[in-house]
Amino acid sequence: MREPVGQEDLGRPEQPGIAGERETDTAEGAAAPAVATITPYRDGPLIVRGPVRIEDQDGNVIDAGRETVALCRCGKSGLKPFCDGSHRRAGFRAGSAPSRERHVAALRRADLEARGV
Repeated sequence: MREPVGQEDLGRPEQPGIAGERETDTAEGAAAPAVATITPYRDGPLIVRGPVRIEDQDGNVIDAGRETVALCRCGKSGLKPFCDGSHRRAGFRAGSAPSRERHVAALRRADLEARGV
């Protein structure tokens, strides 16, 4: 299998299909689950770092094979749901951030401002 373009191998998951599932220590010394971070790369894939379980629509686990994965968002990858770099050949263009605020985010922000939070 071809590695996602531009992504270094940052380690193997501790269980197949669960990218980086493990616990981290908190300041109090208690174990807490780590948090996944999803970063949309400009004109490229979604990079997922941290504990995430990837499943198909039938609930079958998809083995990511690594802790950091690149997920296709152009629709052209031959390795869906993973990125294989096809976005470059396809001329895929998308920003790293939304072009406008989502309606629900605006409502939530307005509600928090109204409550003085």
